[in-house]
Order: sequence, then structure tokens, then C-alpha cells
Amino acid sequence: MRILTAAALSLALLSPTLASAKTAEATLYKNPQCGCCEGHAEHLRANGIPVKVVASHDLPLLKQAHGVPVELAGCHTALIDGYVVEGHVSADTIKRLLAERSAVKGISLPGMPLGSPGMEGPKGEPFQIYAFGGAAEPTVFATE
Repeated sequence: MRILTAAALSLALLSPTLASAKTAEATLYKNPQCGCCEGHAEHLRANGIPVKVVASHDLPLLKQAHGVPVELAGCHTALIDGYVVEGHVSADTIKRLLAERSAVKGISLPGMPLGSPGMEGPKGEPFQIYAFGGAAEPTVFATE
């Protein structure tokens, strides 16, 4: 009986840890006519990040409302667990942001660079992912 009680207690203590390990769902806002955004959403899903896609003609207003600097604007805007993810940022970099709980508003891969997740084509050079909304702006958060 003690073994069962200990096992039940261990499982109860472990359950919150398992629940918190689950990646939060991203809401990805995109232009209704854009196909590369769907490719990026598929990349995120394939790498364990659930995504809800919302088509919107109000992306400039959404970006402004969430503090995305104009020079860091990307193709689409995703909101996940209190952060803004702008453009075709890889799932690994997003997971790093979520794990570190960085003191920034968000991260961005500006523009629509070929070879980034969701953008077919050859990758010419490493991508700079910028953090914004922190103490110093913008700063390089990652290189992919």
C-alpha cells in the first residue's frame, strides 16, 4: 500500500512539470493571400509548436500594437506565450526564447529571406534574429 501511495504522490508531483513542458500554442497572423506563412506554420507544427493561423488585412496595425519596430517587420506576426515572433524564425529559436523567458517583447527575422522556414530556396548566409522591446534595441538574439 505504501508503494502505491508513494507512486501516486510522485505522479501528482510530476504532473505539473509535465504540463508546463508542453509548448504553448502560437497564433500566427498572416495576409490572406500569403502562402509562405502556411509553410512557416507547418514548420512550427512539425517541430512541436501548435499553431492557429488567422488571416488578417490589419497586419500593420497588429505589428504596431505589439511594438514591432518597422525595420524589423517580417512577413507575418505570431503571438506565443506573451511574446511576439515576427517573420520566419525557426522553431528551435522560438523554443529557446520560451525556455529562457528572455526579458524582451519579441524576436524577429526581418523580411522574407530565402531558405528560412517556409521560404523555399537556397539560404545565402546565416540569418540574424533580433530581439526587441528589451533594455537595448535591437540586439542579436540568435544566428541561424
